[in-house]
Amino acid sequence: MTGETLTLLEAAQAGDREACARIVRENERLIWSVVRRYTGRGVESEDLFQLGCIGFLKAVEGFDTSYGTQFSTYAVPKIAGEIRRFLRDDGTVKVSRGLKERAGVIRAARERLSAALGREPTLSELSLATGLEGEEIAAAETAAAPVASLQMETGDGLTLESTLGDSGMEEGIVEQVALREAVASLPEREQTVIILRYYRGFTQDRVAKVLGVSQVQVSRIEKKAVGRLRERLME
Repeated sequence: MTGETLTLLEAAQAGDREACARIVRENERLIWSVVRRYTGRGVESEDLFQLGCIGFLKAVEGFDTSYGTQFSTYAVPKIAGEIRRFLRDDGTVKVSRGLKERAGVIRAARERLSAALGREPTLSELSLATGLEGEEIAAAETAAAPVASLQMETGDGLTLESTLGDSGMEEGIVEQVALREAVASLPEREQTVIILRYYRGFTQDRVAKVLGVSQVQVSRIEKKAVGRLRERLME
């Protein structure tokens, strides 16, 4: 963080309206980068931007330089949180009841099959047991996954957050809704690999056994899927 930014922040925190206006103007691109994650949800972009500005100003008010982090890193979740709060209260970002129920059916089938087979069931076995397509299973499990899954380690000690990287990715990483949408947009097999690897913590070898393919194939599928996710989150 530059000295000029720090001076602006301190002035804004002290009640300087001009400093507040200036720091908002200088960070419009950051605010819009978060706003874009929520467009197409029945709310005008300009309205979302205004909500983002409210979140940004809350970040200005609450930021402490002793946090040891960049202001933008602190501000992004504040911006997203303000928009999410509005959309959540408006009922547009909730995971549907149907998806939750479907996820429960899948979870019960997975546990039952694991106990019966003595191993993790394959996607085709889950599909047969639930009557759902593989894509439906992946979508339901992704939608019902907790936010903490971003920090969940695979058997290789990786997390989805660290795998996607931090270069220009702050907005996408902290935004769980955007990540869910990105995963849901992947081809079926790539969805499955990402879910097993980063939402269930499997090693590549274990994923290979579930899918009935080689570890090398899983590695290739995972690499392609991560690339797609990175591109989607940076759009």
